Amino acid sequence: MNISVELTFSPLQDDFEEHIINFIKKLRECGLTVLENPLSTQLYGSYDDVMAVLNKEIKIAFELMDRGLLFMKIVKSDRSDYEPHF
Repeated sequence: MNISVELTFSPLQDDFEEHIINFIKKLRECGLTVLENPLSTQLYGSYDDVMAVLNKEIKIAFELMDRGLLFMKIVKSDRSDYEPHF
């Protein structure tokens, strides 16, 4: 089963940019499809692969900061090729 995940990572501290950049770089290295825009990062792949990566990388990211939050949306399908039709 393939999924699409949209992530918005928000460290609640002054050095937030460093944490966001490091988190995105780690996701890029995972071998899955990763797309980025100014407001979020999308990750696409099989449920087990995506969730394994997220489980590991979210834990690491949270351990490296004092306070933060992560918004996550999960869609049951691979939407990586989505293009608007308007």
